[in-house]
Amino acid sequence: MPVLTRLVPSPVFVEVRSGALDALGGILADQRLSASGRIAVAISNGSGEVLRRRLEPALPGADWYNVDDGSLDSAVRLAEEMRGGHYDTVVALGGGKIIDAAKYAAARVGLPLVAVATNLAHDGICSPVSTLDNDAGRGSYGVPSPIGIVVDLDVIRQAPPRFVAAGIGDVISNISACADWELSQAETGERVDGLAVAMARSAGENLLRHPGNLQDQDLLTALAEALVLSGIAMNIAGSTRPSSGACHEISHALDVLYPKRSAQHGEQVGLGAAFASFLRGERELTGLIVERLARHGLPVTAAQIGFTEAEFTEAVHYAPNTRPGRFTILEHLDLSPSAIRDAYADYVQAVNS
Repeated sequence: MPVLTRLVPSPVFVEVRSGALDALGGILADQRLSASGRIAVAISNGSGEVLRRRLEPALPGADWYNVDDGSLDSAVRLAEEMRGGHYDTVVALGGGKIIDAAKYAAARVGLPLVAVATNLAHDGICSPVSTLDNDAGRGSYGVPSPIGIVVDLDVIRQAPPRFVAAGIGDVISNISACADWELSQAETGERVDGLAVAMARSAGENLLRHPGNLQDQDLLTALAEALVLSGIAMNIAGSTRPSSGACHEISHALDVLYPKRSAQHGEQVGLGAAFASFLRGERELTGLIVERLARHGLPVTAAQIGFTEAEFTEAVHYAPNTRPGRFTILEHLDLSPSAIRDAYADYVQAVNS
C-alpha cells in the first residue's frame, strides 16, 4: 500500500527563549548557516543601533546595513547594497518592517534569511510575504519564508506593549480568516487545506483563551510560537488564506483610504475580525474576541483608533477591492453602505452592552 505524504515548508530552526540574542553567533554556526561568520545584518536606525553595539563584538565578520523604513524602495536599496558581499546568510534584526524589507532583499540576492524579532507585532516573522509601502500605498510580495527564527524573550519584554498586543490581534484574526475560507468552500467550492486551517486556527484559539498578560513569559512564548505557526500555515496553503480574510481586507482598506492615519496592523485586523465575526452571526465568538482584545488594550471599535462611523463604513465597503478574487463574508453579504452602517451600529451597541 503506498504511503502518501507531503513536504511542509517550515523554518530549519526556531529559538524562543530568554538570552537567545546573545547566542546568535553560536546558533548560526550550529545550524551550519554561517560557520565563517560572513553575514549581512539588517537593522533599523533606532533600536537597531543599540543592539548592534551589543552584538558587534560577538559577530566580527558581520556587515551591518541600516534600513530606513518598511518601503519597497528601502528593500531594493538593501539588496543592491548587499550584492557582492559574499555572505552566507542575511539576518534581519528588528520589528516587522525591517524583517519584511530584509525578506524581500534576501530573495533578490538569493540568500537565506534568519529573522531575529525584537517585537511580536505581526506574523511577518515567519510568513512567505513581505508587506511593503510603495507608490500606490502598500503591497504584498511573495518571498521565501525565513530559514530560521530567533526570539529573545528578554528583548521582547522591552518592546512597547502596544506592539506586543498588536501581535495578539493578528493571531486572533486567524480564527475569522479560517471561517471566511470555509465559507468560501461552502459557497464557491474553493479548496480548503485542512492542515493549514488546523495550524492557523489552533494558534488563534490559544491566544484567544490564554489567561496571561503582556508581561507573562508564558504568554510571550505562546505568542511567538503562534506567529510562527501562522507563517507555516501560509506556507502550507501557498497563500495568506489561513491568516487573511475579511479582517485583513478591512485593514488594507483603512491603509489605502487613510494612509496617514492607519493604526498598527494587528490592531486593525483584530477589530476587523471582531466585526467580521459579528457579520457572520457568530455572537459568542464576537464576544470572546472583543473581551480578549480589550483585555490587552486593543481597539474594539473604530473610534478607538480614530475613525468615525462613516469612515469605517467606507473602509468596509471598499475592502473587497483590496483582494480581488478572495471570497469572505464581505463578498458573500455584498452589503450597501447603509447596510454596513446599520450593522456596525448594531455591533457597537453589542460591544458596549
